[in-house]
Amino acid sequence: ARRSAPLRIADFQEVLGEPTVALAKLRELCFSGIPFDGGLRCLCWKILLNYLPLEKALWSSLLKKQRDLYSQFLKEMIIQPGIAKANLGVSREDVTLEDHPLNPNPDSRWNTYFKDNEVLLQIDKDVRRLYPDMAFFQRPTDYPCLLILDPQNEFETLRRRVEQTTLKSQTVARNRSGVTNVSSPLKTTPSALSEYEVLPNGCEAHWEVVERILFIYAKLNPGIAYVQGMNEIVGPLYYTFATDPNSEWKEHAEADTFFCFTNLMAEIRDNFIKSLDDSQCGITYKMEKVYSTLKEKDVELYLKLQEQNIKPQFFAFRWLTLLLSQEFLLPDVIRIWDSLFADDKRFDFLLLVCCAMLTLIRDQLLEGDFTLNMRLLQDYPISDVHLILKKAKELQDSK
Repeated sequence: ARRSAPLRIADFQEVLGEPTVALAKLRELCFSGIPFDGGLRCLCWKILLNYLPLEKALWSSLLKKQRDLYSQFLKEMIIQPGIAKANLGVSREDVTLEDHPLNPNPDSRWNTYFKDNEVLLQIDKDVRRLYPDMAFFQRPTDYPCLLILDPQNEFETLRRRVEQTTLKSQTVARNRSGVTNVSSPLKTTPSALSEYEVLPNGCEAHWEVVERILFIYAKLNPGIAYVQGMNEIVGPLYYTFATDPNSEWKEHAEADTFFCFTNLMAEIRDNFIKSLDDSQCGITYKMEKVYSTLKEKDVELYLKLQEQNIKPQFFAFRWLTLLLSQEFLLPDVIRIWDSLFADDKRFDFLLLVCCAMLTLIRDQLLEGDFTLNMRLLQDYPISDVHLILKKAKELQDSK
């Protein structure tokens, strides 16, 4: 039977109170959902995503080191280029033939700047429409980045950089297999949102913080850079950390999100790399696995989908790549992620959740034609994630 909330909180506090956290015990608790109280979820996610070590004595020095490192990234990747641009190459040492905006040399700092702008425009477009049904991302953060918003600074912020960049970037069309093409009715964007209000100077909206995290990630990981959909992975992480009831943690939400996102991407980045799609670690393999699992658990439903030629990439691509973040409302996504992060086989459980989602609407799928079924899968009808997780757990136990 399910333990009462105060008892569950006590269970978590007990495990987290030990000098060395017992990971297996923690995973088991988190798998059934983490209470929001006292910042438990933020702490557990940081441990489950390998940001915090199991030895508590190491936490404060590690956090200090990582947060300092993140400040360094900000200075090198956002502030320095911003200063160079503010001087517009006017200061003596910059006016050289080697480095000016029209220099075709691929190593030119300007060339890098313009290339970065293409990535930045794509990120900007995606982060501005994060969770349009919630006001959170449009609101100002309580902890704007002072390094960047210091009124003494003449250099440009990323937002200003986007506003000044009229380069119509060709990279915007790099959409993969409909990561965003079919937006569910839940996610309709009111047209008013495109005229979002600009916050007064010295304020930063939460989406701007997310933009910075993604931009720095893209700069540090040039092999993958930024792929559409990463915004949907970083959004719930940042939201969770930025709403932490504990203000010492909340203040560092940006840096902590960056490192947790980087660790999470290290595990799922293969899903985003097109060239790996058909390899053992790529997304096609995982999508096929959803169908082979379904075949084991419910052969009748499997055959029906096969017969209608409903391929897993029509819906499972988005489910798997984005860890279901587009299928449910944010609080429900966060609850699903408690279980996914707690899964020691890292996301094997996600395949079972996808399977559970299919079996829970089996009657409708067995009756529906291709069009109707595609609509059900692209805009999943059940919103009760507890029911889905319970079903997935039954599938797991019935192996």
